[in-house]
Amino acid sequence: MKHNILDIKGIKVGHAQNQEGKTGVTVVIATNGAVCGVDVRGAAPGTRETDLLNPINAMEKVNAVVLSGGSAFGLEASCGVMKYLEEKGMGFDVGVTNVPIIPGAVLYDLENGDAFCRPDQEMGRQACENASDESLAEGDVGAGCGATVGKLRGTAGWCNSGIGSWAETTENGITVAALIAVNAFGDVLENGKIIAGTRDENGNFLDTAQGIINHASTLSFRGKNTTIGVIATNVKLTKAQGAKVAGMAHDGLARCISPVHTTMDGDTLFCLSTEEIILPTAPVDLVGILAAKVTEQAVLRGVKAAKPF
Repeated sequence: MKHNILDIKGIKVGHAQNQEGKTGVTVVIATNGAVCGVDVRGAAPGTRETDLLNPINAMEKVNAVVLSGGSAFGLEASCGVMKYLEEKGMGFDVGVTNVPIIPGAVLYDLENGDAFCRPDQEMGRQACENASDESLAEGDVGAGCGATVGKLRGTAGWCNSGIGSWAETTENGITVAALIAVNAFGDVLENGKIIAGTRDENGNFLDTAQGIINHASTLSFRGKNTTIGVIATNVKLTKAQGAKVAGMAHDGLARCISPVHTTMDGDTLFCLSTEEIILPTAPVDLVGILAAKVTEQAVLRGVKAAKPF
């Protein structure tokens, strides 16, 4: 067991990044397709193809999910992923070709490097070429390359962050995993203690949530954040059940990020089901509870694996 998202059979993950530009792409490829649900909680999301994941809409399965830096510019990376997967014969067969179904989400990292270095089609393709089901890098790579947390004081006080993953498996073989790129406005806490977040002039952690309360009449914020990620399970779920699991996974963000789901965040989580295990009754609550647990751990791993400033 790898204890990360690669414990899910049929899942491959690839990163590509520009370390000087401080931005990157992470692609999660479902080699045999996967049912996908989504839950968007932040008020400033940048997303692609999320409407298609509504249970009343067509397309039961997706071929990949793309997580990217670059703010809305980074959505271009998905086009490179589409071309790569089309060449591999993956996607919805429309007769003349296959159309890869690829939802995605972006985070804002334009101020943590070169604002004009953005994930593009070439970087999306490179992430696909780097995709592996054997090993997974964490920290400031891929979509986590330019991630930061703790934005109360802007660039003067934030901490470096990254992307992390964790997985849990039950006695009867149910596996639930998370891969999270952590670029939150708020602080990251472990056991109630801030381990990454806004720092004051002396390098000490401030309490971002309390800071907002204390200075409510004078603060002005802009959307420069967002935590995005993928939950994956080997249990067969419908799109509606996947959306519910993604919603429960947000509880994991709430346990370790404060504040979370703000108007300055675009927090978005996808849930992939590879349908390897088919049970008489889908254990949605069990999967959702585990999803929250692995999401919390993936956030902590992403922050701890990132190189400090």
